[in-house]
Amino acid sequence: MYKSLVSKTIIILLSFLIILALSLPILLKSLGLHPDYDSKTFELNGRKALIITSSHNVLNLPGEVRGKPTGVASSEITVPYYEFMNSGMNVDLASIKGGEIPIDPETLIYLIRTQSDKKFQNDIEAMKKLKNSMLIDNVDFTKYDLIYIAGGWGAAYDLGYSEILGSKISEAYYANKIIGAVCHGPLGLINAKDKNGNLLISGRKMTGATDKQIKELGIEMTPQHPETELRKAGVIFESKSKFNDLFANHVAVDDERRFVTGQNQNAGHETAQMMMSILVEEI
Repeated sequence: MYKSLVSKTIIILLSFLIILALSLPILLKSLGLHPDYDSKTFELNGRKALIITSSHNVLNLPGEVRGKPTGVASSEITVPYYEFMNSGMNVDLASIKGGEIPIDPETLIYLIRTQSDKKFQNDIEAMKKLKNSMLIDNVDFTKYDLIYIAGGWGAAYDLGYSEILGSKISEAYYANKIIGAVCHGPLGLINAKDKNGNLLISGRKMTGATDKQIKELGIEMTPQHPETELRKAGVIFESKSKFNDLFANHVAVDDERRFVTGQNQNAGHETAQMMMSILVEEI
């Protein structure tokens, strides 16, 4: 009897844990993680989009070389990638060092991966681009209609320190391109300058990962934080907040409608959609 009772109890507990595990992604989505978005398709056949990413792959303190694997938040590549592709755009991937783009393994775990992540991992052509990204030094940003910068913890180590990226963002701006970024991606904008040598983004409405979200996630060792650096650059910083900012969502468009920025990983669809919407208006 006793053994039978124990066996039944174990089965019940295992069943409960399985049901709980299967339900967690639904619960997280209901709280605001990776919200569904009613995407539109635009007539952009033959137009070009460039997705730019970090090349840094270790979550470490400044000066250290060891740490947890990190990189780009997967959905911050994959969601905009398919938004652009679904509207007929040609999409290229480039990174700070070129070559294989590191994906933060925690962003691919069952609980938080998106449908776009799953699709991308099984997309031979997309994965080829990911493993052989172009070096930004060799890319002419002015040949693209849309320039989008993905985030993730890796971005805190290299995007905001790249003078080359800043210079190329400036070139894209003066070539009348639409520029977007999500989460830590806006760090790639802080070195861009106007023709007078002033910071290009100063005085513009923008958003990015909040200091609150970074503190809540307990990852404050990274050398740059988007909200802090954007405010230093003179940005009019906007954001939304929830009990935990991981579940918040906001997209900001500057008054000139040249920069579209998303607060975090939840803004991928809307940021890409807004970029394409502005492009269509200008064509």
